[in-house]
Amino acid sequence: MSDETTVTRNDARNRYELRLGDELIGRVDYRIDGDVMDMYHTEVDPAHGGNGYGNRLVAHAVADAADTGLMIRPTCPFIATYLDRHPEYADLRA
Repeated sequence: MSDETTVTRNDARNRYELRLGDELIGRVDYRIDGDVMDMYHTEVDPAHGGNGYGNRLVAHAVADAADTGLMIRPTCPFIATYLDRHPEYADLRA
């Protein structure tokens, strides 16, 4: 198994997926309503917790939403905390 992580947006499942090699280890679930992406759930496999994977996943999801012109509704507490800690994304809050 590779130690390399990748994050991809899976529009068919309405989520961002974090993979470690071929293993799915995390996800951010979202809903899109107009120009707002509601990020309502973040999950990282507990076996991989404590390694910063959640922050890496959320950083990618937030940057991707910004790049595509979407505002973010952070109903997931983890996403809300991430945005609070990164004031450069304050203008993305819906």
